Amino acid sequence: MASRIRAEDLECPLSTTVQHVGEWWTLLILHDAFDGYTRFDQFQENLGISTSMLTARLKTLVADGLLERRPYQTNPVRHEYVLTTLGRSLRPVIITLAAWGNSRLTPEQRSMILVDADSGDEVEPVVVDARTGRRLDDSHAYVFTAGPAAGRAMRARYDRTAGTTPDGAVTS
Repeated sequence: MASRIRAEDLECPLSTTVQHVGEWWTLLILHDAFDGYTRFDQFQENLGISTSMLTARLKTLVADGLLERRPYQTNPVRHEYVLTTLGRSLRPVIITLAAWGNSRLTPEQRSMILVDADSGDEVEPVVVDARTGRRLDDSHAYVFTAGPAAGRAMRARYDRTAGTTPDGAVTS
């Protein structure tokens, strides 16, 4: 199967992230892992996913370093799949996706909500700048720009957005 990523997207963090976690089953497996599922049969039963699809997705998640495969039984050998530090770092992303989905529904239509574990109060997940605490959902206040490792295509894309041409001339 040909790669869906264009050569110029190889340096884009969004493109490379989607390559790892942008598949339907992968996100659902990760969601289950955040809820404490670790065993093949748990994932399969909860998701209703085929054995071959689950095997392929778990292998990819292990290869990408998001899950670790550990034996939990020796006779016969059986493995569990445990979130790694890298995998756990995706939890805010999954929470944010779920919150976006819930934002399109009335409270009565929501089948899953995020609550404070101690109080049981519903919480509203938002993405903020760690330094200032400001919400990042304002696309005028926060914009992408080319970073230090940006190649020519990335610089061309973001130099234009910032009001300059790829050669640095101001476009106004």
